[in-house]
Amino acid sequence: MFESPFMSLPGITPQEYSYLQTATTGFSDQQLRGFLMIYSSKRRNPDDMVLYCILGFFVPGLARFLVGQIGMGILYFFTYGLCAIGTIIDLVNHKNLAFEYNQKMVFESLQMVKMGNIQ
Repeated sequence: MFESPFMSLPGITPQEYSYLQTATTGFSDQQLRGFLMIYSSKRRNPDDMVLYCILGFFVPGLARFLVGQIGMGILYFFTYGLCAIGTIIDLVNHKNLAFEYNQKMVFESLQMVKMGNIQ
């Protein structure tokens, strides 16, 4: 049975899998391998985001810093995760935090693959 190369990504969700398939439609095998190499080094695993959100109770804003939301990370840091309410919300929405970040990384990875194939 054919196994998609996206299944090698740890903790991939059906939503992310579908998004990746759509984004890489029409890619050659070489382009797909290059994309996966770049993307896998940049993406955040949703399962790891749970750990980062829990650690956010001790280091407020950690999850926000790791997904590139520096302003929110600073706000969380100085307000102790908005009095821990924001940290709890992040814990509940950890998959959405990871998916939004990963969408940006898909775009960046696609741009890098396309720039590398200019002939």
